[in-house]
This record gives sequence, C-alpha cells and structure tokens, in this order.
Amino acid sequence: MSSIRTIISGTGSYIPENIIKNSDFVKQVFFEKDQTEIESPGEEVVRKFKDITGISERRWASDNENNADIAAIAAKRAIEDAGIDPETIDQIIVAHNYGNVLKGSIQSDTVPSMASRVKHRLGIKNNQCVPYDVLFGCPGWIQGMIQADAYIKSGLAKRCLVIGSETLSRVVDIYDRDTMIFSDGAGAAIVEANPKDDGSGIISTANMSHTEEEVDYLYYGKSNAPESNHEVKFIKMLGRKIYEYSLNYVPEAMKIALDKSGIPIESVKKVLIHQANEKMDAAIVQRFYRKYGIKINVEAVMPMSIRELGNSSVATVPTLYDMVLKDQIPDHHIEKGDILLFASVGAGMNINAFVYQQ
Repeated sequence: MSSIRTIISGTGSYIPENIIKNSDFVKQVFFEKDQTEIESPGEEVVRKFKDITGISERRWASDNENNADIAAIAAKRAIEDAGIDPETIDQIIVAHNYGNVLKGSIQSDTVPSMASRVKHRLGIKNNQCVPYDVLFGCPGWIQGMIQADAYIKSGLAKRCLVIGSETLSRVVDIYDRDTMIFSDGAGAAIVEANPKDDGSGIISTANMSHTEEEVDYLYYGKSNAPESNHEVKFIKMLGRKIYEYSLNYVPEAMKIALDKSGIPIESVKKVLIHQANEKMDAAIVQRFYRKYGIKINVEAVMPMSIRELGNSSVATVPTLYDMVLKDQIPDHHIEKGDILLFASVGAGMNINAFVYQQ
C-alpha cells in the first residue's frame, strides 16, 4: 500500500451574484407530478419549503455565464491559492451533470468536455495535461478527488485540478416546487502528493452505489405543467425516496471511511457533507455518530451553506470547504492537523466519502 498522501494545496470557488429569494416564488404556480395544480397560497408553499429544506435563498448564474465559465473562475482561484504554475497540472477533472446549458436553451452541451473547455479557458498549453469529466451525480467532486488520489498514489500523476461546477437553474422546471432547491456555483481544489511526512492528506475513502429501483430517484423528466411541451425534459427527483435512502446508507458509508482510517470518531473536527437539505444532513450526521454510541451537537461539527446558497450539486462540498478555510462560515474554522470527513450522496444513486487530515 502506498505511503504517499494526497494533500489539497489550494482551493477556490465561484458563487454567482444573482440572489433568488424564497419570496421570489410566492406568485409562481406549481403543479404536482400528476399535473394537478397546488392550490395552497404561495406564502404557505414557500414557508413549508423553508421548514423542510432550511433554504432561504439561492444563487443563479447570470444570463451571460455558463458552466464552463464559472468552473474556470473557481479553478483560477484555486491555482492562485496554491501558488502553482498551471502548466504543471497533470489532470483536470471536472464533475458536473449537464455540461453547458445556455440561457434559454433546452440542450445539454458536453462536446467538447467541460474539462477541455476549462483547460482552454485557463490557457494551459501542456499537452500532457489530460482533461476529462466525471458524471457521478452530486458526489462527483468527491469522486474526482478519489480518482485524483488514486492517480497520485500510483505515480501516474503528480498534480491534479479537481472541479465541481453546475448551473442547475438552466434545467429546473419552474412549475415544480423542487426548483426552489437548486442553485448554481463552482468549487475547485489543487491536489498533489504531500512533500512532507506530517500526516496531512487523504487517509481513507469509501464508495457505495445502489442502481436497482434507486437508479430513478433522480432523473430527467417532463414538466409538471399540463400544457407544457413534454418533449422538453427537466431535472426531477423523488424527494421522499432520496431522504429515506440517504438516512439509511450515507452514515454507513461515512463509517466505512472512518473505520478504514483507524482514527477515532472523537478526533473528527468537521463533517463537510453535500448541501442537499438541512434537516436531512443533520439527521445523517446524527445517525453517523449514533453508530459509535455518541450524541453530538450537529451545529458544532457540520458547517452549512445551504441556507443562503441552496443546492448546487457537485459544487456544494468544494465551495463549503473553501468558505470554511477562508473563515466565511460563522463559528467554523479549520486548522492544521484537523481531521475532516467529507461525504456526499446523489443521482445514481451514489454515495462516497473520504477522511482527510488538514
């Protein structure tokens, strides 16, 4: 087993400036999946949504921004933070779900790959720098980190750029209440072999996948509106199924990763989890700690950004990590030597996690 550890030497994120508040949806007409109109007053719909998800507002990309643009901005910030020459990057790994979707378009554009577009936007000329995409649902950035770690430990790469970027506002159905969950953003990290023998880096990882009935918990489907063009598809999800699935399996995957590390749970400083639903995330973390017979003050170990930023899929975890590192999340701070647990769940259905020493 390789003794090399992969460290995160720089981070960056891009949060769009366009703020969409819950109140902006009060006058929106929503329909159920069976296309019956939701007759509850808009204020009640929005209030219930906030109670369930914890989301007050979200960020959407401006009309002239696309996914590759915001991915490249986050990447540039991570490169600057690491203080490296971008020509020394061996791999560019971009996690996303829909590629570029231009404002007003119904097409998902993934040719060329998002990673190739990012390499182009960064002006990298090194032809040994390999760009490729990861389609893994919301856990895509963590999966990219796991892949980068494997390449670095094998000696096939020395330095990688891992990005999670998405513009979900381009693929939401405005007649579906779930529209209020989704947001846009990008987060990136430079990862490389740790030149020091100080214990820092990725210690252990875990993956889990269920693709029987779970494969359709998140899918591309028709609008809820009865008069809509059913040839046009939007992001759809079975919220209750995802909630139950996540509570059942994510704590288990987190435990697998931590147990493989050999680190006691008492040493975990922060849990950085995919920002999908505030109550769901809190329940996941509570169940994880209960597996060790421990009751925990969730707010002390679980920084959150979902209240203001919504669910930007693959971008939530790297963006959250970048924000905590830069003291942008109140009451949460990361110091050298801290043990962190990263985890995510999403379309596939896929789950992953890794243990990291700062």
